[in-house]
Amino acid sequence: MKKPNCTFADFLKLDVRVGQIKSAIPVVGSNKLLLLSVDTGADYGVVEILSGIAKYVAPADLIDKRVPVVANLEPKQMAGKTSHGFILMGDLEGHIAHLFFLPETLPIGSVIC
Repeated sequence: MKKPNCTFADFLKLDVRVGQIKSAIPVVGSNKLLLLSVDTGADYGVVEILSGIAKYVAPADLIDKRVPVVANLEPKQMAGKTSHGFILMGDLEGHIAHLFFLPETLPIGSVIC
């Protein structure tokens, strides 16, 4: 489904960085959420991100993977925890289609946009 246009100024507010997943654990009481500890580099440090990907990927398969992270997303309460970012991924009709793993040659914390 097409989303409404955003201004270029809105787009420039996004701070997308290379993050490296340090740990991934299922959230108790949820069949969707994983609690990820993600190193986003010097500017943001290691943050916790809740992601609804538990049905699509095993936590062990995420360790040390580099992923694109919206690092400056307003914190959001979910399942009694606070998420401090968002991992960008492909979506197919409301279902996760693809996680974007970035090459190890991109330094952690590098700006994507």
